[in-house]
Amino acid sequence: MQSKDFIVKDFIESLSDAAVPTSRKSGGNAGQQTFDPKPLIRTFEHALTRLNGLSEDLEEKETELSGAVRRAEIQHNQNAESLGRRLEQAMDRFQRLDSSLNGGDEGGPDAGGNIAMRIGERLEELDRQRKRALDAKFLIECWQEVSERGELNILEDQRRSGDIVRCAEIARQLLRISTRLGPEGGQRVNGEGQSGTKRPVHQARHNAKEVIEKFLENLEQDLLSKFQECYARPNYAGMRDCAIALKGFNDGSSVIGTYVNQHSFFIDRMQMSLEELATDVETWDRLQDPDAEPPGIEPTLQSLIDEVKIVVQEESTIIRRAFPYYEEVLIRFLERIFQQSIQGRLEMVLDKASELSSLAFLRSLQASRSYITQLVEDLKTHGLTEHPEPATSQVAATLDQQLEELFSSYFIGEKYIEREKKNLEELYSSLLLKFTIYHSRRSKMPTSYFGSLAQRGKELAASARDKYMERLESTDLPASQKATLLRIAGLKEDQQERKDIEVTDEDGRLSLPVAKRMLKWLAEGVGRGLELSPGNETPKDVQILLNLLLRQMGEIYLETALEAAQDHAASQETSKTPPDLTHLPSLHVITTILHLLQQTTTTILAPLCTPNLTIRREIEKSTTLTLATLESKLSNILNLTLTAGLNWVSRCLNQQKKTDFRPREEEVMVTSETQACRDVAAFLTRVASQATAALSGRNLSLFLSELARGLRALVLAHLLKFTISQVGGLSVSKDMNRYVELVRGWPTGEELEPGAMDVLTDVSTLFIIGPEALRDRLRAAGGGDVQELRAFIARRDDVGSVGVQSVLSGM
Repeated sequence: MQSKDFIVKDFIESLSDAAVPTSRKSGGNAGQQTFDPKPLIRTFEHALTRLNGLSEDLEEKETELSGAVRRAEIQHNQNAESLGRRLEQAMDRFQRLDSSLNGGDEGGPDAGGNIAMRIGERLEELDRQRKRALDAKFLIECWQEVSERGELNILEDQRRSGDIVRCAEIARQLLRISTRLGPEGGQRVNGEGQSGTKRPVHQARHNAKEVIEKFLENLEQDLLSKFQECYARPNYAGMRDCAIALKGFNDGSSVIGTYVNQHSFFIDRMQMSLEELATDVETWDRLQDPDAEPPGIEPTLQSLIDEVKIVVQEESTIIRRAFPYYEEVLIRFLERIFQQSIQGRLEMVLDKASELSSLAFLRSLQASRSYITQLVEDLKTHGLTEHPEPATSQVAATLDQQLEELFSSYFIGEKYIEREKKNLEELYSSLLLKFTIYHSRRSKMPTSYFGSLAQRGKELAASARDKYMERLESTDLPASQKATLLRIAGLKEDQQERKDIEVTDEDGRLSLPVAKRMLKWLAEGVGRGLELSPGNETPKDVQILLNLLLRQMGEIYLETALEAAQDHAASQETSKTPPDLTHLPSLHVITTILHLLQQTTTTILAPLCTPNLTIRREIEKSTTLTLATLESKLSNILNLTLTAGLNWVSRCLNQQKKTDFRPREEEVMVTSETQACRDVAAFLTRVASQATAALSGRNLSLFLSELARGLRALVLAHLLKFTISQVGGLSVSKDMNRYVELVRGWPTGEELEPGAMDVLTDVSTLFIIGPEALRDRLRAAGGGDVQELRAFIARRDDVGSVGVQSVLSGM
């Protein structure tokens, strides 16, 4: 009945089953028993009566519950209305209170908010006065104790209680009082009684100042000891308390000094300060070898800097936690590291490098400066105590200052650039030593090209050589540097004192690898200067190094060779043998080196001087003057070579036989060029070949074009010296065609006008064609050309014939 799943059918069946007797359910013959409805009727009637009673009870209970619900709803509504009114009243009171506290218009200046603020301020002031009064009371008690009994038991108790900061502050106030009251701690303080008479109020029995100072000393030592104990644990909170208390002692210098001086890094490094530098011989050899790449920073210095980076980054975290004035401590820590550890090792490295050579010193200086600069930038970027933010401006300024002070002594005035200049001078002098010695030993009247190399710059080369030899023999030159310079010069150590150093012709030749080495060394020095020297000094430094390059490469090297080539070319002008043009191949090396020198100055060095226009104009002027001088000598050499070559062509043409162009009747067969033509062609072929190997581009085209024009002029003048028969005209034609074909094979480019050599073949036909064709040819020519052609027609052997004369008279 109480089941939630009530089913009427199941309920009826259960009643029916209960009404059927057990005997009928369990057995018996169904056909012999009759259906008896009475039990079912009685059961159903009883159930119906029970259900009616339950229905009436349910209706009564429902009626009661409905009444209770209505009464509860009425009560709820009344409660809600009451609570609503009370909420509105509370909100009204809150608004009035808020308006009063905020000084609303109704409250005026004395509204509740202002009053509350003034009350709070007054309470704070009273609290401060109370604290000052208590401090004053405590201070007076301490002073009375120390002045009357010479003790500070109260302060000792304060210290033992753990309030170290307040204890230190009271002790310093007592010291100031004792100082004001006199050297003896205030022996007398006078006051006036009620009668107006003066009476002694206080007479000190003990030297209070001495007692207080002793107490402060003990307190400071105790604080330092406690600080060290906390640092050893570590206990950063205890370290911070001690640091706060010790700030009043010499502005914290004692605790900062204790922290820095007893740091394990400095103790360990003090023991390692005597450690030898790296002994890798190969590294030190590379450092002083100008042709080798610099090996970088010295290993022990690099190890120290790497360790400094790690230690400072780790220690900055400790400093931030242990000191309230952490920035001041960090600055002192950094100064100690740079001034003691890094500077000491840096000086050892540079001293060692200086003992090797000037180049080793400069390379070590550059590598060290670069690595330490990177350390400074890494520390500033890391932030240290401000990590992960960048370092503060004061810490960054300290790092920059320490970096500057490390290297400032090496850049005073022109000290650095003079080292660079001295280094390059020594290297250049070594490299050009045999070259200058070779020149200085040549005779005044040379007989060959290499014999003439000594004429230009003889005194300059001799001066450079003597200065270099004196430098090698000086005692202030390191032994390793002396060995390096001798190796570059190609000498052995036992040759440095010999005045008769052996040289060969090869030593007197210009060498492109030598010039490249000179430029490479200069580029290294300039690059090093850009990194090390201040930016405003760059133009002046570049000017100094450029002037050195122009003097060494321009005057001593190139100009000497050009003067020698010029003298040799001049000596061949009147040679009775085929001119010796062995100076031509050297012009290729000269022009290449000259181009390298020009490119170096205009594209690399000059732009570096842009910030200083005065210096830039000066170096452009000096560079232009040097290059113009060298180019002028080069041009003069080519002109002399042209003159010598054309003189020999003229000499060959003078060997022409008269019968070559007017053969006898039995020599009527013309099979090839004349001997004079073959000699000229062979010589000019050799000249053109040598010129092609020595020159290139427009220089080659100009040279060969001038040679072609000179050949044309000589050949035309040469023809006017002979009487030429018609058969001889065939020989002339053969020769002229050979000259034209010869010049056509030269790379003259656009420098030689088209058809410039065709005039030779045109002239040669004048000796072959008959009178009628000759007349047509002259008609085709016009103006001045006719008069020039008339001179060649006059050299025909049949010029007196009627036909030719009629042609000439018709002109």
